Amino acid sequence: MIDYSGYSVIMKNIIQFSIEKGKDGFYTASANDFAIITQAKNLEDLMNNIREATELHFEEIAEEKSVSRTPSIFINYEIPISLYA
Repeated sequence: MIDYSGYSVIMKNIIQFSIEKGKDGFYTASANDFAIITQAKNLEDLMNNIREATELHFEEIAEEKSVSRTPSIFINYEIPISLYA
């Protein structure tokens, strides 16, 4: 366990994910600052998978002091320009 005495600990309140759609048609979401990755066939299922994967990840590192107990999830989804053509 890390001794945080004498240090100000900044807690992460937002878990940021990036979403990409693969050539296989599946959406993949990966957390930018944590080892959390999940995928689904549609965006609705992906949102549910992101919530579940995030909960499971933080259950495993429950004693981690740098993450809020109730973080928000922030999603980035880049739409390729070719979709507009």
